[in-house]
Amino acid sequence: MMAGATSATAAAGAFAAAAAGAKVRGSAAVCPWVVAAGGRRRSGVVRCDAGGDAQAASKLASITTLEQFKISADRYMKEKSSIAVIGLSVHTAPVDMREKLAVAEELWPRAISELTSLNHIEEAAVLSTCNRMEIYVVALSWNRGIREVVDWMSKKSGIPASELREHLFMLRDSDATRHLFEVSAGLDSLVLGEGQILAQVKQVVRNGQNSGGLGKNIDRMFKDAITAGKRVRCETNISAGAVSVSSAAVELAMMKLPKSECLSARMLLIGAGKMGKLVVKHLIAKGCKKVVVVNRSVERVDAIREEMKDIEIVYRPLTEMYEAAADADVVFTSTASESLLFTKEHAEALPPISLAVGGVRLFVDISVPRNVGACVSEVEHARVYNVDDLKEVVEANKEDRVRKAMEAQTIITQELKRFEAWRDSLETVPTIKKLRSYADRIRASELEKCLQKIGEDNLNKKMRRSIEELSTGIVNKLLHGPLQHLRCDGSDSRTLDETLENMHALNRMFNLDTEKAVLEQKIKAKVEKTQS
Repeated sequence: MMAGATSATAAAGAFAAAAAGAKVRGSAAVCPWVVAAGGRRRSGVVRCDAGGDAQAASKLASITTLEQFKISADRYMKEKSSIAVIGLSVHTAPVDMREKLAVAEELWPRAISELTSLNHIEEAAVLSTCNRMEIYVVALSWNRGIREVVDWMSKKSGIPASELREHLFMLRDSDATRHLFEVSAGLDSLVLGEGQILAQVKQVVRNGQNSGGLGKNIDRMFKDAITAGKRVRCETNISAGAVSVSSAAVELAMMKLPKSECLSARMLLIGAGKMGKLVVKHLIAKGCKKVVVVNRSVERVDAIREEMKDIEIVYRPLTEMYEAAADADVVFTSTASESLLFTKEHAEALPPISLAVGGVRLFVDISVPRNVGACVSEVEHARVYNVDDLKEVVEANKEDRVRKAMEAQTIITQELKRFEAWRDSLETVPTIKKLRSYADRIRASELEKCLQKIGEDNLNKKMRRSIEELSTGIVNKLLHGPLQHLRCDGSDSRTLDETLENMHALNRMFNLDTEKAVLEQKIKAKVEKTQS
């Protein structure tokens, strides 16, 4: 990127002009930016008394802002905006920390607004699920932007920034984009290829469209991530088999039962929420014909029964849970209860089951917090499996998953190249606009001179229109070649490199100063947002 004393001073001038235009509220002038010692900018306001003191203080603040920005302008002219992801997931942080940082979907627009109001953040998006909390941003400055986001996360959660950093991961540009594509494809999930995360990524885009909160870079990146996620699932069949906690739970139960008795085993599901509904769905896929469902209310069970016609669903109220467990060979638990539903004493009170189904009652607990105590496994004819035990199901097809993951990475790399080519091509847009504007100004000026020499009385409307069309046609013909060399689809790295070289050459030849113009626009937008 081009940067020099002239362009830096001009960019600083734009900033100073915006900063000098401080609003006046009541009897106090409000300056939208305060620059502290060392050149660091802090958002906030300075209130000065009205009158002469207010004018002097406002002028001093503007001068300080200008001088400090002159010091740092070169850095912004040279440093390209970075895409970054700052976050934590089930792989890096405990659940209690993830809970404190979680952002409910209805609060995503507010979070985006707060993030983009930070000094060095242009665009932002929030991906918050039960397994991850990730913030995607476009930052004017990598180091300062990261620091501001971490401070925001610390303030929101009440967790000290120093403690947060021990669990956070931070990725930049292509690494950040690849991470999102892998998340969307289900490659970063606890269960490889699970489909729920793709729906959650889609919801980020949908939410952003409704609120108007996503910037063009983040919006395009998430849409391309959705494309990558869809391609991976369609072209690698990575979703086949156990691809969710619920499906893995059903598969684990089938692995533990004698093969000859899998379909005849008596199935009990406790909890008819989203996870419980998926358990029923996967039992149907395995060929089961009947399941007993224990739930607090019958309405949810009726809704599942209405949707899934291929299995007999028997409802029993929560008060009959232990009676239902006594008649079951496999017990799936999926409730939000914070206390244990089954302890060792409960399991000991249950009657033994038939040797035909293995003589052992299986408890498959997919709840967090757990619904079944680990001590239940101490009972001779009972075994407990929780979420961690689903790894056994995953290991069963390890080689196949590795192959599919490698295929998925090839697809992700293709989509990543497409996104990066699109983002690189954006660099030429300001030059195209500036060159077109420059040529149009010359055309309009010379046209006016020509019309004055001819004289208005000597021209009718048709002649005037013909002269205007002639001037426009000449300019379009002359610009066609240069503009063609500023456009490319980004599929050929050599062509893209040549395009960027052409852009810099045109900037120098016509003194377009597009980098300065872009920086001025970013600064103006930041100042206006702070003032509002």
